[in-house]
Amino acid sequence: MAIRDIRVVPDPVLRTPCDPITDITPAIRRLVDDLLDTVNDPGRAGVSANQIGVSLRAFSYNIDGEIGYILNPVLEETSGEQYGDEGCLSLPGLWYKTPRADYARVRGIDLDGNEVVLEGSGLMGRMLQHETDHLDGHLYVDRLEKDERRAAMRRMRSLNA
Repeated sequence: MAIRDIRVVPDPVLRTPCDPITDITPAIRRLVDDLLDTVNDPGRAGVSANQIGVSLRAFSYNIDGEIGYILNPVLEETSGEQYGDEGCLSLPGLWYKTPRADYARVRGIDLDGNEVVLEGSGLMGRMLQHETDHLDGHLYVDRLEKDERRAAMRRMRSLNA
């Protein structure tokens, strides 16, 4: 169990779609432990496996004191709208108003192969969409208007300079 370093843009692992987890091995159990340890830090709502350098479909979450994880999540349903500030550990220092569905539901499995359904509105809905985007190789800035996205990426490059 370890708190893992967060990969930041332009690390290519963040833009690579993650592979499904096919077998629950000791390495997958260690990955989940690391994801849970890494998300259990103030101000962290979610951490995807590729943010810690592992290209597998898994993420952990920390919403309103509830900490958990899901393997092989698939975004099944969204509804409603919200437009609010969003940030990302892989884009440190950047916060932009980002359009998202208000409600989201994902379905996946746990370490025992049991079905897991996570759903919620507001921050939970935003996190579910944000983390599944990561696993598909997308960042929240991809959802911004073209000019705002360009400005965000320029700002990110200047912060990394």
